[in-house]
Amino acid sequence: MKKIGMIVAVEMKAVLERYGTPQEEKEYPGYRVLVYEAEDYIIYALNCGAGEIAAAAATQFLISQMQVDFIVNFGVVGGLTEEMTKTKMCVVESVVHYDFDTTEVDAVEVEKAENLQPDLKRVVCASGDKFIGNPEKKKEMHRVFGADICEMEAAGIVLTSNRNRVPCLLIKIVSDSVSGGAEEFRRELEHAAQICLDTVDQIIRKL
Repeated sequence: MKKIGMIVAVEMKAVLERYGTPQEEKEYPGYRVLVYEAEDYIIYALNCGAGEIAAAAATQFLISQMQVDFIVNFGVVGGLTEEMTKTKMCVVESVVHYDFDTTEVDAVEVEKAENLQPDLKRVVCASGDKFIGNPEKKKEMHRVFGADICEMEAAGIVLTSNRNRVPCLLIKIVSDSVSGGAEEFRRELEHAAQICLDTVDQIIRKL
């Protein structure tokens, strides 16, 4: 049975609405893991909180403690180009840790996701410990790094998964467009997160 670790930064309400009451809740120092068991897989959902360090630590915890063999992360992001409008769905193919370097995501998992959901757009994700709401800063990140979206957890998840040789998949949805900011993000958060998780669930079922 496949063990899937689901890293959730701030969109935990979408998980509870999609999957309901977990079959089990596991309590650990610093973490509460929700366990959802299906016929062919088990999901270990963990609310890591925002930021690279929190996401990296949670990823390592799921790999070491829960012994998951696949990491999935979904969430809302900021769009950095005019094309990346609200509710645009995408799959991350590489991550620019803009305070450090660029890291590739497992190409096999990206291709699987595309085959299951052909409408997904491949994107480069700018990731760092800062919320980017200023339109000019968003445009600059696209110009400098070639990134399409930005958020605060992807680099930590991908770097940790790669180091452990555990495949990972990041499915994102745009909540605030290139001209939007924090207010638009807050307004669209719950709706966008639910749409994104619905797509992730369809992919998980077919892995």
